[in-house]
Amino acid sequence: MSESSAEAVARVAASAAAASAAEAAGSWRRATGIAGAAIGVLAAGAAAGVAIERMTVGRGMRRKARLALDSAGPYGTLRGTPGKAYADDGTELYYEVDDVDPGPNVSPRRRRLFGRKAPAPVTVVFSHGYCLNQDSWHFQRAALRGVVRTVHWDQRSHGRSGRGVVQTQDDVPVAIEQLGRDLKAVLDAAVPDGPIVLVGHSMGGMTMMALADQFPELIRDRVVATAFVGTSSGRLGEVNFGLPLAGVNAVRRILPGVLKALGQQAELVEKGRRATADLFAGIIKRYSFATRDVDPAVERFAERMIESTPIDVVAEFYPAFTDHDKTEALACFRDFPVLVLAGVQDLVTPSEHSEVIADLLPEAELVLVPDAGHLVMLEHPEAVTDRLADLLTRAGAVPAGATVSGYGSTSSTAQPR
Repeated sequence: MSESSAEAVARVAASAAAASAAEAAGSWRRATGIAGAAIGVLAAGAAAGVAIERMTVGRGMRRKARLALDSAGPYGTLRGTPGKAYADDGTELYYEVDDVDPGPNVSPRRRRLFGRKAPAPVTVVFSHGYCLNQDSWHFQRAALRGVVRTVHWDQRSHGRSGRGVVQTQDDVPVAIEQLGRDLKAVLDAAVPDGPIVLVGHSMGGMTMMALADQFPELIRDRVVATAFVGTSSGRLGEVNFGLPLAGVNAVRRILPGVLKALGQQAELVEKGRRATADLFAGIIKRYSFATRDVDPAVERFAERMIESTPIDVVAEFYPAFTDHDKTEALACFRDFPVLVLAGVQDLVTPSEHSEVIADLLPEAELVLVPDAGHLVMLEHPEAVTDRLADLLTRAGAVPAGATVSGYGSTSSTAQPR
């Protein structure tokens, strides 16, 4: 395809996206209007590239490729000891624990240092982002397995956790504060004692801030290190998602209404998502990754996680991000090692938001990965795992001589400030 042809396709695709959004804003009752809104708004930044791809790759070939990757991809297959915690509204929260491997030649008696009981080990607790689940930490989980005790949990209405009780029964909006209390419930159940390292990506980092805001004594008494990955302490309403000014204003104006309408037609919309899987795959790729050489199986893994999040859950959670402001709560993290890491090309939570966090935590290590998007821990797993391993060593969570596997590969080198 010539450059001029590609530009023409891009213009047509962008026009089609804008027309779909405009049509949706004027007519919410028709199912085609709702589907058009979903595609028109969410595809505004990615429609051109997707249109070109659809012209060059056959639908049948793409479908066969997805089936092959689903059957062969190892991502998301790691499992630990399951457990359940219950939020203050009764929502069931699912978590898994990976314990330390003591090694074949170390007996429990030899491991004791003082008293009748060995000290509680450090536990690293991973919190995932919006529309993802605990498997989004696949590479880091694989690298740390057996080296340090870890807990991975699914946020309410995500993964294997239950739907939010107050959301489904009482129509109470989701708030980041609620997620902070959910994390407290998981800690009470899975890590009742001992030091803790908190690691959060995107919404998971916001959850940690909400925990600190409501339970500062827990942070002071038990947390020994923290890692914020691709997250924000506030002002998310100003994010432009890589769109031009006119497109940003349109998205901000109609997206909340679009999502609310979609959530009320969940069954119909889910059918539409399956019918337009190729388009949504392109959108997911644009807003998840920055490089073109990401393993296709990793791309498909991300698609599966995001596609598995019901549209009514997507609609429930979205408004909470506009209200999120936990800048003052960051002060709770000043007295121990902190890692702040982000992809420079993140369109969802831009790296400038991570720089703000680092500026408020002057002793924090700031790492910006140049050619990474929002899912930096999947796109450049070695960069994330390397800095996370260093954080754990500084916090005393793992011995300085411990071997943390470089599970995964990356084509870039993270650059600390």
